[in-house]
Amino acid sequence: MTGMTRTSGDRTAEASPVTGPFISTWSAVSAFGIGRESFSAGLRDRKPVVTALDPDQWSAPATEACLVPGGDPRELLGRKGTRSMDRATGLAVAAVGRLLDDGTGTRIPGVDESTALVLGTSNGSVRSIMSFTRDALTEDKPYHVDPARFPNTVMNCAAGQSAIRHGLRGPNVTIAGGRASALLALNHAQRLQRSGHARSVVCGAVEEFSAERAWLDWHAHTEQGRAPLTGEGSAVLLLESGAPRGGAALAELAAVEVGLPHAESEVTAVLADCVRRALARAGLDADSVWAVAPADLPGTLGTAERHALDEALGGRTPRGLLCTELLGDTGAVSAAFQITALLSAAESDPESAGRAGVVTTVDREGVVGCALLRFPGPEHGRR
Repeated sequence: MTGMTRTSGDRTAEASPVTGPFISTWSAVSAFGIGRESFSAGLRDRKPVVTALDPDQWSAPATEACLVPGGDPRELLGRKGTRSMDRATGLAVAAVGRLLDDGTGTRIPGVDESTALVLGTSNGSVRSIMSFTRDALTEDKPYHVDPARFPNTVMNCAAGQSAIRHGLRGPNVTIAGGRASALLALNHAQRLQRSGHARSVVCGAVEEFSAERAWLDWHAHTEQGRAPLTGEGSAVLLLESGAPRGGAALAELAAVEVGLPHAESEVTAVLADCVRRALARAGLDADSVWAVAPADLPGTLGTAERHALDEALGGRTPRGLLCTELLGDTGAVSAAFQITALLSAAESDPESAGRAGVVTTVDREGVVGCALLRFPGPEHGRR
């Protein structure tokens, strides 16, 4: 494809359909609430979750946002070890904790000390970075900043703290890629598994709400029309390279494809090519697609994404699962929420059996991509 650079998880697998890795469970912390059940219920209800912002707490350009209820780290995790923890770290630690707990306080099968953690983010905690820098410039000499807050300024703080608190001693990776972060994280997770560095990987993304991030997004939004409300949250999956040790798989991660258009005019062509290659990698055709979960951005990028799907799927109209209209612009975690939306919907829709779901993303910084999930047929059962 002219004008495109393309990457994917494994070039050697193109000649034949792949098998695995498998998604065995997932969890989410979102404006719908804490945990998998809250996310699934919110998705079924299709009601936008909007919070009025307290101007004394949030000096943001908007008066509303899509906030995680009780999203302060102390409310999510308790007082122990959270005094200096920022919001992004708290959301990620909470999501990973919910994933690893089987509901009875026991760790789920398939996870041990060697389990890896790959977490996507946009910039880490923008609030922590900007406020610490401001204090370093404005506080009395010798620059009285709080040293306990310094770790929050490092982009991998959320991934590191999640691994420490939950005893995950395998590879620990942070990937910054805007809205494509979750797809890039999945791609890297597959590399860890294929190279033998990890059998199981906790993989996902996190994004916090802050006034600082809201202002950056507001200044970056140059198109006409109303931008989505700013949202936040974290979503994580357990990705296992072999047969899931906890039972039947929820889905197979059949393919991840990422493209880099040289210009916005090439977004449609490059994204359509990504979807076609993902289907070919999995040995599927457009008729096999049960549902699509797009990024669904406003403006020209959203239009380009819709055109790409129409082109790649030959005009077919599979079930659509939209998250942005419900959860707002969730930045780095948006593609992760799209994946969990597919997984949640597939569990209650028999039409998904033996078929595929497609997640697509378009980032204004120039990254596009897709992930293809293949759901088990009736003969394999469902969890």
